[in-house]
Amino acid sequence: MIVAIDGPAASGKGTLARLLARHYGLAYLDTGSLYRAVGQAVLTSGKDPHDETAALEAALSLDTGHIDEKAIRTAEAGNASSIVAAMQPVRDAILDFQRNFAENPPNGEKGAVLDGRDIGTVVCPDADVKLFITASPEVRAHRRWLELNHSGSDIAETQVLADVRERDRRDAERATSPMRPADDAHLLDTSNLSIETAFDAAVAIIDGSMS
Repeated sequence: MIVAIDGPAASGKGTLARLLARHYGLAYLDTGSLYRAVGQAVLTSGKDPHDETAALEAALSLDTGHIDEKAIRTAEAGNASSIVAAMQPVRDAILDFQRNFAENPPNGEKGAVLDGRDIGTVVCPDADVKLFITASPEVRAHRRWLELNHSGSDIAETQVLADVRERDRRDAERATSPMRPADDAHLLDTSNLSIETAFDAAVAIIDGSMS
């Protein structure tokens, strides 16, 4: 059983994906963390995220067992990840890992939940269920601002909103695997939903699709 979950930044797809994986007893992969780790590695090396050679080198040497979760959750890492994720060589390097995870889930799990921006369209086009999770830019910016504020950042919410809109544009307009709902994806807008309500709605969609 493979569940593909796509959507823009701070739509709630990551939290939802983790809850669904736990509910159904499936393995979980946050594919965005892979690109964030690549972007952060480029920044840490002192190089420009637009440097394709540096980005590919970081992708090929990525060690998923040593990803600094705090470091990759900064606004800078998020912006860098969006830049490197638009590069075809980087996507090719990460794609094999993602597909292998879905087809051969770790620890003997009976399936996997993957969340990202092109899971239903490119990584797992034959997924059993596809969800596209979204919310208004303002709601998503507020969520991300609260998250960053909690981690000690003093970034202004207006700047976070500008960053969210720019990332949406970059992710949707990139030539390589642009972010869009798969033709057979179920759309779920979480703008006015609590995580509990969104979870219940997602479970209803998945159970209905699998029956």
